[in-house]
Amino acid sequence: MAVIVRSSVVFALSAMLAACGSPSDQPDASDTGVAPNSEEVAGPQSAQTDQASPDTGAAARPAAFAQCVSCHSVEPGKHGVGPSLANIMGTKAGDIPGFNFSPALKESGLVWNDETLDQWLASPRKLVPGTRMAYAGMSNPAQRKQVIEYIKTLK
Repeated sequence: MAVIVRSSVVFALSAMLAACGSPSDQPDASDTGVAPNSEEVAGPQSAQTDQASPDTGAAARPAAFAQCVSCHSVEPGKHGVGPSLANIMGTKAGDIPGFNFSPALKESGLVWNDETLDQWLASPRKLVPGTRMAYAGMSNPAQRKQVIEYIKTLK
């Protein structure tokens, strides 16, 4: 019985890690690990789009956003492993009520706009050393732009 439970736990953890990206998207071995509340997560490498979310009124969600939803909600005030991404444009990084951000992100002085989100999605740890963000980055600029345009619609 213990073997079945242990196997189930390993499977569940593997599935959660798989949702965070391919091995090339994962943090390097020098990383100190992931804290319980990770910040912004970016999506997989695809240009397809999904249907709009009926409860948010957002535009069609790009496939590149799929990994984001494994940790983030698009509903205002509903946080997951990461904070809700609704209404973040124009806000100060680390300043969303109800979410425990890393001190590094809180003290970064960033304001979320097209440029800062593009830099964040490309390499969160490069932009904000010390962030709890588990995602290594999205190298494709067109996909980052799709994700940013979608985030701008989240109200």
